[in-house]
Amino acid sequence: MIPEQQLHWPGLLPPPTHGCLIKVEPEDFQVDEIPAYRPSGSGDHLLVLVEKRNHTTPRLARALARHLRLAEFDVGMAGLKDRRALTRQWLSLPASCAGQLDDFHMEGVRLLEVARHNNKLKTGHLKGNRFRILLRECPAGAVADIRTRAERLLASGVPNYFGPQRFGHEGSSLAEGLDILHGRRGARRGRELRLKLSAVQSKLFNDVLAGRIRQGILGRALAGDVMCFDGSRSLFTCTEPEADQPRVERLEIHPTGPLFGPRMMAAGGEVGRLEQQVAAESRVDLKLFERFRKLMRGGRRPLRLRLADFAMDSTPQGPVLTFTLPPGCYATVVLRELVDYREPSR
Repeated sequence: MIPEQQLHWPGLLPPPTHGCLIKVEPEDFQVDEIPAYRPSGSGDHLLVLVEKRNHTTPRLARALARHLRLAEFDVGMAGLKDRRALTRQWLSLPASCAGQLDDFHMEGVRLLEVARHNNKLKTGHLKGNRFRILLRECPAGAVADIRTRAERLLASGVPNYFGPQRFGHEGSSLAEGLDILHGRRGARRGRELRLKLSAVQSKLFNDVLAGRIRQGILGRALAGDVMCFDGSRSLFTCTEPEADQPRVERLEIHPTGPLFGPRMMAAGGEVGRLEQQVAAESRVDLKLFERFRKLMRGGRRPLRLRLADFAMDSTPQGPVLTFTLPPGCYATVVLRELVDYREPSR
């Protein structure tokens, strides 16, 4: 397992003083996927809108594959959703499965819509995710504090850490990914191998992000920064920090961090030195990524995310937070800035 201190990174705001409980019931944590497009009505694939309660997305995909006698990779998905939650997302299947879905049954799963489409879903094929989260057992004063902290995040953006679920229980996925990378464990195939190896990339990204927060330069445009436009994958290198800084402050552009791999666009100057220092201190030989270049191609990820459509409503059980995040971003990294949350022991 990975020591806990290696999986704890600093927040942007001072640590919250108010605690609460989340995920007491799966319905307390709801996620609705916002698709990139609606089914076209024709094509060689099926898009299936599924609602699942208390299941991981891979578990559901495996169950569908077994029922339909498919390879697991034949079940396409745009993203992974939480287990202890009520979530709705789209999956894709070969169109030949159309007549075999009526007798698919899995406790806690409902198929809400089925329609033909002309392509298979792939990771990232979504606009974002809409969250509805109930906070239970909040003490007096918590609501006002959460609102104040949310206002700061709306202005500054939220550190775009990979959430703890990315690394597995007690860092197990990260530990296995490191073992596979260094040849200490056999390399499995399929989606599971991709998840283990991506945990290594995610850890290095989080370390770079933490370094910028500690230095107070998360919201600074620096010479050599690889910038991205908000809501876009377009990248450019910052050569005039004074000109780019106002756009950073308006959240129009964001500095990015490294997803190390053979095809990653490298940063320059002070930023590039920070990223290389993190890689060196991790004791991960980046040349090892070449062995898995198809799975660890490399890329850039925004170091901040824009918190959209934020609202907070009162209910008898406690405050309910709703907000929208871009694809690949974690609600828990928003929550950790707002409140000292914890989940019930299972």
